[in-house]
Amino acid sequence: MTDTDENAARALSFDLTSEPWIPVLRLDGEHVEMSLREVFSEAHEVRRIVGDLPTQEFALLRLLLAVAHDALDGPGDTDHWAELWADDDCFAPVGDYLDEHRGRFDLFHARTPFFQVAGLHTAKGEVSPLNRIVADVPNGAPFFSSRMPGADRLTYAEAARWIVHAHAYDTSGIKTGVVGDDRAKKGKVYPLGVGWAGTLGGVFAEGETLRETLLLNMVAPAVTVGLSDWDAGDDLPAWRRTACGPGAEPVRRPTGVRDLYTWQTRRILLHADGDGVHGVVLGYGDPLTARNKHGCEPMTAWRRSRTQEKKHGEATAYMPREHDPTRSAWRGLGSLIANRGAPAQGAEAADYLPPRLFEWIAQLVTDGELDEGYLVRARIVGAQYGTQQSVIDEVVDDHVPLAVVLLHERKSEYAEQAISAVTDAENAVMALGDLATNLARAAGTESDGPRATARDTGFHVLGTHFRTWLAGMDGCTDPYAARADWQRQVHEIVSRLGDGLIDRAGDAAWQGVLITVKSRTEWLNAGLAGNWFRHRLDTCTGRAQEPDRPTTETDGEPEAVAPAAALATEGHV
Repeated sequence: MTDTDENAARALSFDLTSEPWIPVLRLDGEHVEMSLREVFSEAHEVRRIVGDLPTQEFALLRLLLAVAHDALDGPGDTDHWAELWADDDCFAPVGDYLDEHRGRFDLFHARTPFFQVAGLHTAKGEVSPLNRIVADVPNGAPFFSSRMPGADRLTYAEAARWIVHAHAYDTSGIKTGVVGDDRAKKGKVYPLGVGWAGTLGGVFAEGETLRETLLLNMVAPAVTVGLSDWDAGDDLPAWRRTACGPGAEPVRRPTGVRDLYTWQTRRILLHADGDGVHGVVLGYGDPLTARNKHGCEPMTAWRRSRTQEKKHGEATAYMPREHDPTRSAWRGLGSLIANRGAPAQGAEAADYLPPRLFEWIAQLVTDGELDEGYLVRARIVGAQYGTQQSVIDEVVDDHVPLAVVLLHERKSEYAEQAISAVTDAENAVMALGDLATNLARAAGTESDGPRATARDTGFHVLGTHFRTWLAGMDGCTDPYAARADWQRQVHEIVSRLGDGLIDRAGDAAWQGVLITVKSRTEWLNAGLAGNWFRHRLDTCTGRAQEPDRPTTETDGEPEAVAPAAALATEGHV
């Protein structure tokens, strides 16, 4: 950077507390950008944050939560939360708070630029292009984006958003070493992992307005919800801590969500002029291992890792439960609401732990602070990385409507029936996939493609109906009757999809082929495949046990009613 550029940079200022930079969708449908001050003062008129990517929305939400937690110094418990929920002007103290810390929210402050390190530089003075931090234009593999083929220049508002996103989701890989970082070897720092949020299967509760969303995700630092690693007295966000230098800070655990949501996983410095931001210096910051952070991170589910237990010699080790891009959110309902908390003394540790966030909301519902009929959207957001975590391959963004009665600790039958309803759907779709496989085999054609297509279609169609059914649980008085109604819907929908497959099977499938099932010869054709399908569908939706219902005639005994997997075990293709 020349002396002129340095002087120009010192003269720049972009105050995030007063300048618009957070993109939101208002209740009236208008898309606007707001300052931090406006976001909180008008949160009741905002539907949601709308980031450049869903992961940016998640990162910005966590930033706002850190501000809210610190400005309100809470909530301390469910009573305090209830007071905030009932107070329409609960975020009023945020204005004075932002005034107090205004200097730490200037994007180009000479000594403490927001989420950056003043004077950060490499030995050779290299400045990287902005695609290093703009995640919708990854290095070497740009997505379809309005920025293609690169991001040459950003507005100050855009750059601020991508800085927040970089700390949360930046990729791993080799980075240029910065002066003052003793981890640099021959000008390089070798991979230290992705940003903290990138390790998570991110989850948050979305209300009708941004005000409700913020409050629903404000978790109290209470041992009763399992967040035992918090030290509320020392829980400070990044802007209330000593400004970072170019190297890593001493290794420590997060002291709470204010600390965790603003964890400085990178060292960054923007290069800008009066027309915008044109470059960036990006290095590694403070690494944070994901193992056993279930005591401080509330916005992800967890899975037990035997591999990590063996590697570190620990009795139990939990890792964040990342999202599967091929699996819709409604199919993972059990990971959000199942009661899989700490096991009884002497019992085996749970294989999975739900997000502490939903355990907190369960406590609010059980204590009567949140109405049982209230409906939230459980949003899941995450990044899937590829090539040694050096690029973002895919971004996950999905939701499932959730009546909070499903979280009530003394009404567990609601959650049990909802989770069982997912199993009903999955079993029915499995039967549909087997039907497609059997029809293909009867026709003497390849079966993997038809099976995958049938399953994708089944889950897609059922997913729409399941979300509607689940949302209706908020006014439900009999969860068992609701489950029976769902099973009838599943049977009707999947039966219709199966009939369509049979109708389109073709003459070769109706003619069929000779196969062996359980050491018995069968003539597999579209008719037999249809009988097998109907028997399995009846069984998995509870209709096989209904009294006075005529049984389906089959070409064999019930034991011959087999899925495609059974045919595979006999060696038939």
